[in-house]
Amino acid sequence: MFQFDMPLEQLRTCLLPLRRELDFHDFWNRMLIRNRQQPLEPGAVPVAYSVPDVRVEQVSFAAFDGGRIAGWSITPGRIERRPTLIFFHGYSGDKGRIANYLMWALQGFTCLTFDVRGQLGDSTDHAAYPGGRFLGWMTSGILEPEQYYFVRCYLDTVRAVEFACTCMEVDPYRIGVTGCSQGGGLCLAAACLDERVRLCMAEVPAFCHFPRTLEITKAAPWTDLIAYFARRPQDIDSAMRTLSYVELNNMTDRIQCPTLVSVGLQDELCVPSSIFSAYNRIPIREKSIEVFPYNGHEASLNIETMIVWARRHLMGERV
Repeated sequence: MFQFDMPLEQLRTCLLPLRRELDFHDFWNRMLIRNRQQPLEPGAVPVAYSVPDVRVEQVSFAAFDGGRIAGWSITPGRIERRPTLIFFHGYSGDKGRIANYLMWALQGFTCLTFDVRGQLGDSTDHAAYPGGRFLGWMTSGILEPEQYYFVRCYLDTVRAVEFACTCMEVDPYRIGVTGCSQGGGLCLAAACLDERVRLCMAEVPAFCHFPRTLEITKAAPWTDLIAYFARRPQDIDSAMRTLSYVELNNMTDRIQCPTLVSVGLQDELCVPSSIFSAYNRIPIREKSIEVFPYNGHEASLNIETMIVWARRHLMGERV
């Protein structure tokens, strides 16, 4: 089997170096306070849909530091408090079609899915980013941690949980998060930053360990960082310091909810050692990593496995 990262037996115990600044926890506590102080301004508009047993709304809330996050709410027809899944999408993608979530809604889950700020969907980003950037979003505000694009995205995930708690169709004690790639990283971030998250299912998550990723990959969007560093070597130290605040390997010891992660051993985008290291630092026992030896960067979790986890941890069923 082609191998470009560590052997599986080493990955099982891999712990890449922590890169936490001395003010790491104070930084996130301060940012979470700022996040709570900003009004949420939730909104919802009913949408006619062809499936009679499903209610659909176009929903939105104020993004952290400017802009508005847009999404769908898809839920069974009768209004009542339900277990809820919040979905986050991959890099440069969008929230997807309503039909993508019917399987979950028809099982009794409220589904909330949001566009990441400024990417392909309907969410806007009015925040100010000092300095220039190289393509995409990886380098937006990269020299100032409080103004870095993905710090703001992480705080938007907390606001998504807050929005869920305002909905009559959501049981605030049964909220889970899930996503793939960028979305997997964002749902891990939500679980790190918000104790109201009771289940995390992260497929091939991004942002797990930047130095290790940049050592062994030439894949986009990490090439945006490589090109930025090549053009501005004087900024490498400051930029890597900023990235350390969103590096999940530095954060996952905060996770307290059941967590399911997937990894493809042929994944040259979100490299296996980075994912394993972030996973290995999760302190709870109720966790599992599904390993796919011949898979690359793709959603690989068996949907039946995800159903079992969601029904067990959000519905209290032993499936």
